[in-house]
Amino acid sequence: MMKKTLTAIALAALAFSAHAAEKLTIGATAVPHAEILEFVKPTLTKQGVDLQIKVFTDYVQPNVQVAEKKLDGNFFQHQPYLGEFNKGKGTNLVSVAGVHIEPFGAYSTKVKKLADLKDGATIAIPNDATNGGRALLLLDKAGVVKLKDNKNILATSKDIAENPKKLKIRELEAATLPRILGQVDVALINTNYALEAKLNPTKDALIIEGNDSPYVNILVARPDNKDSAAMKKLSAALQSPETKKFILEKYKGAVVPAF
Repeated sequence: MMKKTLTAIALAALAFSAHAAEKLTIGATAVPHAEILEFVKPTLTKQGVDLQIKVFTDYVQPNVQVAEKKLDGNFFQHQPYLGEFNKGKGTNLVSVAGVHIEPFGAYSTKVKKLADLKDGATIAIPNDATNGGRALLLLDKAGVVKLKDNKNILATSKDIAENPKKLKIRELEAATLPRILGQVDVALINTNYALEAKLNPTKDALIIEGNDSPYVNILVARPDNKDSAAMKKLSAALQSPETKKFILEKYKGAVVPAF
């Protein structure tokens, strides 16, 4: 009888423990965001948080689903993108914590350096406002084109003041850029998509942003849950010394801690 009672108590304790774990569902792009979340997941488990990671291949649905409360938060974007998304969609998503920088780069299978680009060459850039502007700012910094205002993070191809080689700028969905790399002369690719395509930003990029990039990738939530206990635990885990070491060792400069 005593044995049965102890077994029942043990099972009840397990059931309570499982029930007590707070579920936190976070949307992320696969690399490096989901990988970083997987790294901190065991820590959160010990702290009573059941971290569920939902992987996305685009930059729109992770925000839409947080706004619709289908996700608790997401981890894939930088503040300029979030600001434009909120403005365009009428949402009110907020930054919880800055985690890392993914230096943005230009890649090519046809030229070894940008100076080798021929007149009329095609350059592909992301078609969303912030990453498109980011790409043009990098091209301006490299001297490939000259913008009317090289501080305008929302610059478009219409803001190009000088284009001596008459380069053709194609604006395409960010996720497709690695796949069409062989079809254009140069593509400017977000590091998460470059890494997924087995491109090494520190070795393969013709030009790349420096560590002073303002585009810190952030953990995002809603005003109603940004201060929840589970979100605070996730934020602390993402900004821990252990996570910093993981990022430095795994990505070797392709992803840089921002804390």
